Amino acid sequence: MTVWDDLVGQERVSEQLAAAARDADALVTAAAADTPPPAASKMTHAWLFTGPPGAGVTKTARAFAAALQCVSPDRALGGVPGCGFCDGCHTALVGTHADVSTVAAVGSQILVEDMRDTVRKSFTSPANGRWQIILVEDAERLNEKSANAVLKAVEEPAPRTVWLLCAPSIEDVLPTIRSRCRHLNLSTPSVDAVADMLVRREGIEPDVAAAAARATQGHVDRARRLATDPAARARRAAVLKLPQRVEDVGGALKAAQELVDAASEDAKQLAEEVDGKETEELKAALGAAQGGRMPRGTAGVMKDLEDKQKRRRTRTQRDSLDLALTDLTAFYRDVLALQLGSRIALANTDAEDALERLARASTPEATLRRIEAIAACREALDRNVAPLLAVEAMTMALRAG
Repeated sequence: MTVWDDLVGQERVSEQLAAAARDADALVTAAAADTPPPAASKMTHAWLFTGPPGAGVTKTARAFAAALQCVSPDRALGGVPGCGFCDGCHTALVGTHADVSTVAAVGSQILVEDMRDTVRKSFTSPANGRWQIILVEDAERLNEKSANAVLKAVEEPAPRTVWLLCAPSIEDVLPTIRSRCRHLNLSTPSVDAVADMLVRREGIEPDVAAAAARATQGHVDRARRLATDPAARARRAAVLKLPQRVEDVGGALKAAQELVDAASEDAKQLAEEVDGKETEELKAALGAAQGGRMPRGTAGVMKDLEDKQKRRRTRTQRDSLDLALTDLTAFYRDVLALQLGSRIALANTDAEDALERLARASTPEATLRRIEAIAACREALDRNVAPLLAVEAMTMALRAG
């Protein structure tokens, strides 16, 4: 199994990256032998991966990082870098490779403090890998200062450093940064391709896999979660019942509160899993005395960790809400399709009775206004509006139609 096998529906991009990885291999070999590099190379020092949610943008970038770090002996026999089994591939894929640094937004932004050490590392030679690779998972969340730090590093990179930036679209990245990157745009995988992957790789029953792929409209990670996690299916079922619960003001406000509470519970569960471990590891690293008493001068470090954890909880809650809003948008999209007599396949066939009931009870114009209300809620959350206020405004708009 090569590193490209997990990239569902991205054959064109996989071929381009495999060719670049081969040329990168030739560059390293030429440098080691002190011979001239290949005249024409498909490899470059900075890449920008874009694509819609669920297309596997970050997974693709990480697969490319693994191919660049591949140490399989088959390469010398003409094999394509990215075997998926060697130490270089494995550690890059699971995130433990010493020369693959990953930066992700903890809160709503990637702060310059989060980038400083990584930018500094980008100017050093690889410790034991073939390349020094910096993977920025949420390049659209770089703020002005952190983006400028990345720009300086991308403008004058070290010879063996590669930057891999991931964002939803090319417009989400500063023009000065994207102009220095090679751009690869991923497409949404087909429903059939996602269903086939779930059957082959996860052992899911074909009918369950098809339903999950159809419900998530080609979003690979969400389809996998929906097919394998009963809790995820229960949360989605609760969201799809929301349109039937906003017929009066009390119902609309109660539905909003329950939606926000569910997102808060998701954030709390993640915090319980991660925060305690992080705190204990930092205390041990700082030399906490028996009984938990911290050495002098470490209060600021602990406060920084607490702030980071708080930002992560906020983002987790809003990501959970955004997932619910995506399901809600798909529901009303199906209602609109029924109202207009469209032949497109419905995403929510398991809620077809509710879809038909709402389609008969309203007009296409009202459905469009409801979809716009959901989009407005997502924009409000992006602007850091209090989640409950944003969701209450949305549910009241859904009631009004």
